[in-house]
Amino acid sequence: MNIPYYEYGDRIGRTARIRTGSAAVIYDSDGKILLTRRSDNGRWCLPSGAMDPGENLEETCIREVWEETGLHVKIKRLVGIYSTPHRVTVYAEDNRWQLVGLCFVAEIVGGRLGLSDETTEVGFYPFESLSEMDILEPHLEWITDAQTNSDKIYIK
Repeated sequence: MNIPYYEYGDRIGRTARIRTGSAAVIYDSDGKILLTRRSDNGRWCLPSGAMDPGENLEETCIREVWEETGLHVKIKRLVGIYSTPHRVTVYAEDNRWQLVGLCFVAEIVGGRLGLSDETTEVGFYPFESLSEMDILEPHLEWITDAQTNSDKIYIK
């Protein structure tokens, strides 16, 4: 079993605890999107993670990007708030979460791109190539929403 994985069902979130976190869509100068490959399951994702006590969600996003990639970023805009009750993220039988995630577009302001203990690869990829990659399902949705380049904030 690869960890984490997802369970789907009508209001399955009732069977889990709530976890809040955030993710960043970061573009390079060519419009490619920064993705990381997770060390726990080998899947691609946005830099992301859970909120720590004493943080707000923007701070969570900035910290997670730095921890996973070595890059310093500033938040540009909110893409959306995602809290579907129909998906649960499972890390272990007793570690099941309905996620409340905020996705931001962020801009690189410093640092050096590199790996962490949570990542085995990092790189910038064109949106058109993402369908060929094994990307975490929620993250693909968030990237697609960010690609609209609109002021619309998604609430899903």
